[in-house]
Amino acid sequence: MSLDEIRNCNSKVIGTKQVKKAITKGLTKKVYIASDAEPHIINSLVETCKAHQTNYEMVEKMELLGSACGIDVGSATVALLYD
Repeated sequence: MSLDEIRNCNSKVIGTKQVKKAITKGLTKKVYIASDAEPHIINSLVETCKAHQTNYEMVEKMELLGSACGIDVGSATVALLYD
């Protein structure tokens, strides 16, 4: 897992609702999901990723995702968008 990919990406969305919208619109090249997020969030996002054939990667903690995005709070999910 390389959180540098998140840090270096200029085009991304943060948060479950925004990520789901981006996935269903076909805008995402990769999704990161925090393993410590609520199980219903994880399951829903994994199903959405599989249904839309979107690559996803699990990250250990929400804090790590938030930090990689440059925000002061944790994030359950982040999506990198196509340029």
